[in-house]
Amino acid sequence: MMLGYLLARAGVKTVVMEKHADFLRDFRGDTVHPSTMQIMNELGLLDDFLKRPHSEIRSFEADIGHQSFKVVDFTNVPIGCRFIALMPQWDFLDFLSEKSRRFPSLTLRMSTEVESLIEVDGRVTGVHANGPSGSLDVKANLVVGCDGRSSTVRKAAGFVVHDLGSPIDVLWFRLSKQKGDPEHVLGHLGVNKMVVTIDRNDYWQCAFVIAKGSVDQIHRAGIEAFRVDIAQGAQFLANRTEELKTFEDVKLLSVSVDRLTTWSKPGLLCIGDAAHAMSPVGGVGINLAIQDAVATANLLARKLREGTCRDEDLDGVRQRRLWPVRVVQWAQVAVHNRVLQPTLSGTRSAVPVPWPVRLLDRYAWLRRWPAQVIGVGIRPEHVRSPDAAS
Repeated sequence: MMLGYLLARAGVKTVVMEKHADFLRDFRGDTVHPSTMQIMNELGLLDDFLKRPHSEIRSFEADIGHQSFKVVDFTNVPIGCRFIALMPQWDFLDFLSEKSRRFPSLTLRMSTEVESLIEVDGRVTGVHANGPSGSLDVKANLVVGCDGRSSTVRKAAGFVVHDLGSPIDVLWFRLSKQKGDPEHVLGHLGVNKMVVTIDRNDYWQCAFVIAKGSVDQIHRAGIEAFRVDIAQGAQFLANRTEELKTFEDVKLLSVSVDRLTTWSKPGLLCIGDAAHAMSPVGGVGINLAIQDAVATANLLARKLREGTCRDEDLDGVRQRRLWPVRVVQWAQVAVHNRVLQPTLSGTRSAVPVPWPVRLLDRYAWLRRWPAQVIGVGIRPEHVRSPDAAS
């Protein structure tokens, strides 16, 4: 949606395809970081965006061994919005689709699923899709795969995926909020357990981190045992775990960290999770995808509009975005291997507090730096694509 908005804004005839009838699905993460809000501001959309229901995180703590540590503070980050906005992604997508209606060059096709690519002499020239009226073909000078970690587009293109591995999966569920619940505590690291709690205003979106492939073992132990694990991981939730009636109330996210060795071929480009699947660590996936979209529009919009885009121009997106993707994935893999995997091994009798956490808790001025990395990111993009209306 972001790339479609930016290309249409530049006067490029664009079709966005969404296989579902609406955006109303539980994306779970829902963190809109300062870097993304900076882009919204550059597009003149920020004021309207922040009128949508959301909550704001200006700092947060980590609960380690049931002891709280202050680790991140956005208030001194040099950017306009010094907070993370928590907004359901369906609201974000609806907002973008509403704002994009002013562009006659953009067509949004809902309930339309891409099934395969159209290729002529080794060049991608469009897609075969299935929509409300049946099969259809859409011809295009450029096809962009923005369809996530299980991307149909990248599979159809035959791109090679470099899998960095992940020792974890995540079980997602929701529990009610109650008076007296803690504020700004996202991570709860206990003996052999980790729970993440995300404030969705009237309920908690919760993530229970498990060892990769262990979901069947958890199911066999039963829902009551799982409720006990939750209560041990995040004690303030102990009085409401009965809200989970069965495992139908718990959804599995199979965590993967990977990236394509090449992101493009003639007529085709992949960005976002289709090019580089991210771990939920740091909640940066949506924001990196939006950075990719902005970089793509900056590099290609004018050339697409003028008909001068060359095959080699497509690889410029990978060259621009590969370094920040590598840095973030390296950090996520380090957290997986050095923090989460030992925690989930089942061999610890106590929870060690990492020395960087102790330093962050002790020295307030240090908390700006993790906020800078999480909130602004590595190589933040700014809108430089043309505005056909101006």
